[in-house]
Amino acid sequence: MRAIWKGAIAFGLVNVPVKVYSATEDHDISLHQVHNADGGRIRYQRRCEVCSEVVDYSDIEKAFEEDGRTVVLSKDELKSIPAENSHEIEVVQFVPSEQLEPMMFEKSYYLEPDSKSPKAYVLLRRALEDTDRVAIVQFALREKTRLGALRIKDDVLVLQSLLWPDEVREASFPSLEADIRISAQERDMSAALVESMAADFEPDSFTDEYQVQLRQLIDAKLEQGESLDTEETFGVEAGEGGKGEVIDLMEALKRSLDRKRGGGEAASAGGESDAEADAGDEDTETAKPARRTSGTKAAASRTAAAKTGTDDAKPATRSSAKSTPASAKSTASKSTPAKSTAAKSTAAKSAAAKTSASKSSGTGTADTKASGTKAAAKPAAKTTRARKPA
Repeated sequence: MRAIWKGAIAFGLVNVPVKVYSATEDHDISLHQVHNADGGRIRYQRRCEVCSEVVDYSDIEKAFEEDGRTVVLSKDELKSIPAENSHEIEVVQFVPSEQLEPMMFEKSYYLEPDSKSPKAYVLLRRALEDTDRVAIVQFALREKTRLGALRIKDDVLVLQSLLWPDEVREASFPSLEADIRISAQERDMSAALVESMAADFEPDSFTDEYQVQLRQLIDAKLEQGESLDTEETFGVEAGEGGKGEVIDLMEALKRSLDRKRGGGEAASAGGESDAEADAGDEDTETAKPARRTSGTKAAASRTAAAKTGTDDAKPATRSSAKSTPASAKSTASKSTPAKSTAAKSTAAKSAAAKTSASKSSGTGTADTKASGTKAAAKPAAKTTRARKPA
């Protein structure tokens, strides 16, 4: 870095010689203007409107015009202003950092010790650290008297120029004066959205996407020339952007929470997505047929008990539920579509019902076969009709 200015911080009767460096720089890709017909570069000339001659920069002075009168100020006259010749950064007061309005911050500068012994520099830094305050200073830089804030960053004194109070515009918008009512649910949803996006600020995790994509466009144009296809380069059509669709505020909050939380916590907060609402409707519709098929499950249990030759139907029901024979297993899988397989097709369920009925009627003794078929046929028929609402 190259120092842009030299001066001294006046801390009471203590002087702290420093060099001033720009703490920030512009990373934007530099572009210039050209003629679209032949690519010739466009250049601006300083031309006098009186004599029409191109004027060299060294022959240009500054002027002020008021009420039709023009006052020309030479470079020497401007340099004679006392504040312009001052190279002192005067500390005028120490204030709590929270009292500074961030909107007033303008530009930042690093201050480096400019003496053989940096003791005075370190003393001022320690004073700011111990008191946890910011020094308000006044200084002149580039033909302007400035207000500034002196603080610490990584053991280095940083000077931040501040805008004067009359340089900050007052925010006055009639639209904000209207009486706007915010419901408690809207506040809770917005607070939940803020909480879901809460994190520690890490500047390195952010990227200037426009500059990255501009570099990508330049590289593609250098490689492909005039045959450049922007849709192929970026994967989207040129100029494609948001449509600015106006949606309900609560719906927007619900969708935002659903996106950030993956749908789980959003549903518990009353913010389910459209897809989840549709799935819920389907579950409600299929719940009624699930109750009807409970008779099929009991009939299958009784059929299994008849095959094993036991007279006690209740133990057979528990045993079949645990051991899950072929007929009971197939019927049980049909009886709970609303809970576990609401997304399966009706045709697949009907085919499973037919298969279960045929298995139940095709096994066991002759007497059991007749009674088992009658016992399982009616519930199977009901199951087939129950699938229509699904």
